[in-house]
Amino acid sequence: MQRTLAVLARSAWKGPFFVKLPEFRQAQTTGQPIKTTARSCTILPIFVGLKFLVHNGKDYIPVTITEEMVGHKLGEFSPTRKKFSFRKTKNK
Repeated sequence: MQRTLAVLARSAWKGPFFVKLPEFRQAQTTGQPIKTTARSCTILPIFVGLKFLVHNGKDYIPVTITEEMVGHKLGEFSPTRKKFSFRKTKNK
């Protein structure tokens, strides 16, 4: 994964940006994934080991949080664009 400049865009005195997740306590106890559309939410150390379903504009992509992801955004781990590749045509 590439390190983004978005980490530098927010003032240090404001702290990391995150949203309230209503299913957070339930996810910690039962292990159910948290369904969210908040791609700009910063991953906090208390999220390590949890599963998220992050919306990419069309589908919900499953993401399991590890220690290396702390400080990044949730949206970095659910790509919004398909990989492009050239294909041979049927006629050739």
